[in-house]
Amino acid sequence: MNFIKNNLANALTLGNLFSGCVGAVHLILGDYQTTAICLILSLVLDFFDGFVARALKANSNLGVQLDSLADMVSFGFLPGLTMFVALADSSYPDFPWYSYLGFLVTLFSCLRLAIFNLDEDQKYYFKGLNTPSNTILIFGLYYAFRETQSFEFLFRNTALLLALTVILSWLLVSPIKMIAMKFKSMKLQDNYPKLALLIGAIIILIIFKTVGIPMVILYYILISLLFQKQLK
Repeated sequence: MNFIKNNLANALTLGNLFSGCVGAVHLILGDYQTTAICLILSLVLDFFDGFVARALKANSNLGVQLDSLADMVSFGFLPGLTMFVALADSSYPDFPWYSYLGFLVTLFSCLRLAIFNLDEDQKYYFKGLNTPSNTILIFGLYYAFRETQSFEFLFRNTALLLALTVILSWLLVSPIKMIAMKFKSMKLQDNYPKLALLIGAIIILIIFKTVGIPMVILYYILISLLFQKQLK
């Protein structure tokens, strides 16, 4: 029984890693719906591994290391691969060298995860864009383009894709404070940024549905910028 209690959270983390690997394979194969399902599963498992570890009081250094390694695949390699594929597609049938610059997202995701593990200040807010949000933004944009031809202006323009790659890579390691859905108190005035984010996200999803998913992340970045002084 103790074995299950001590390792259940780690099993969920490994499930996140496995799902990220499968998602990456199907992205290469052009099966974007399966990749989307795998990404959703990784996000769910990434949330519940920490929740389960805290609930069972099974936090460990091993769990911390496993979590970062799993995130590196699901929320580091996968978005970098998405950007690589998008850049390659934008110049099809050519295969330009700059397609590999999409993996800047992977490199900076790795750097961000390492910084996060060493930074003790990010308890009630994130410093820089967190890797799951970055992954949702990048893959969400590409998925919407492939499924509905939304954001075609972006994926038909190599310069814009490269600019987006550079901007998101910088945001990952930037000092900009980003909202974290962790509550320091239940006072209304302490939670205005979270309420603004939640209400705005619901409205965007109701209006735009699936296409609104990456738009929610853009809104998240905007709201975080507007509430910099309140994020402590």
